Amino acid sequence: MSAASNKGVDRRAMGVLSSGHLFTDLNQGAVAALLPFLISERGLSLAAAGALVFAATVSSSLVQPLFGVFSDRNPIPALMPLGVLLAGVGMALVGVAPSYSLIFASVVVSGVGVAAFHPEAARFANYVSGSRRARGMSFFSVGGNAGFALGPIVATPLVLVFGLPGTLFLVLPAALMAGVMFAETSRMLRLAPEEATNGSQEIESPPESWGPFAVMIAVVAVRSFVYFGLVAFVASYYERVHDASAALGNVALTVMLASGAVGTLFMGPLADRFGRKAVLAWSMLVLPPLVLAFASVGPYPGMVMLALVGAATVGTFGVTVVMGQEYLPGRIGLAAGITMGLSIGLGGIGAPLLGLLADAGGLRTTMLAIAALPVLGLALSLTLPAKTRAPDGA
Repeated sequence: MSAASNKGVDRRAMGVLSSGHLFTDLNQGAVAALLPFLISERGLSLAAAGALVFAATVSSSLVQPLFGVFSDRNPIPALMPLGVLLAGVGMALVGVAPSYSLIFASVVVSGVGVAAFHPEAARFANYVSGSRRARGMSFFSVGGNAGFALGPIVATPLVLVFGLPGTLFLVLPAALMAGVMFAETSRMLRLAPEEATNGSQEIESPPESWGPFAVMIAVVAVRSFVYFGLVAFVASYYERVHDASAALGNVALTVMLASGAVGTLFMGPLADRFGRKAVLAWSMLVLPPLVLAFASVGPYPGMVMLALVGAATVGTFGVTVVMGQEYLPGRIGLAAGITMGLSIGLGGIGAPLLGLLADAGGLRTTMLAIAALPVLGLALSLTLPAKTRAPDGA
């Protein structure tokens, strides 16, 4: 049994894990920011630039469950610092790679580092959260949300000042964070169950609930459709519908993303108190009226609506990771890999589909479609068991 099984979140360990999450996902957020510079300075076509986004998504998201399976069978805590370092090294090389094929390979290397980090780190986030798993996983998730948002903020000034070789500086925070994680790994191992650190299969795991897990993953995919749809079209909505500047549209998008990070901190404690299913269902329930309100008001009241939408959408990321791990208590690495990687990657398919709808029917129609999607998520979430399993008496 874990030393922290009946206690609250170990703040030191969670701080390290959340910070590692931030510095890992910072590299994911940097990809989109680098595309305009690669297009202008390296002559990349729009199709080639789009392929880089696809490569980043596949290597970082869709590969995660494979690392999750590996993590469950052969726990390797070193994947956490190595993942951070690899993510930073890959993105650092993007700016100096002499050919498109090497740029593509660098993006893939960075994505593999991201994929390697998440399942193992989420497994330890589960261990160090004690009896407050949803709260702990929310702290872990907010690091990733913040890192993704910081990616463009960090990468853009570096390239503006130093040119594309400025990406080399991205290796520095990754290397420093990897060093911290290496130093803290031994302490985090003392907070993990003994069987989890030596790969022992002698202790029988509780039964696994694959049916509810599959339903929950479907809800996560719906949530990802909503999230990626808004990320893709909020700025354009401000420009085309409100006739606002591109800068104001980006401010609105930033408000939504930042509010999502804040919402993550609130949703976890609420889920520990009122139940995972209840919080997930309520988030699906409030999203349709909030999205409709955003589409019905002016640009500045719309930002208020977007703040609430961001909190409701992104806020349950940590909650669903915990739900997945409790449905599959013997495969918590795989559960995290699917919840954070595969389902979110598949949800990203919604952006181009909604783009086709926007081309055909306009952005207002697209917002109506986005508002309708959570109704399906609500219906699915209501079929979930009232309680998920909480190992170790949590």
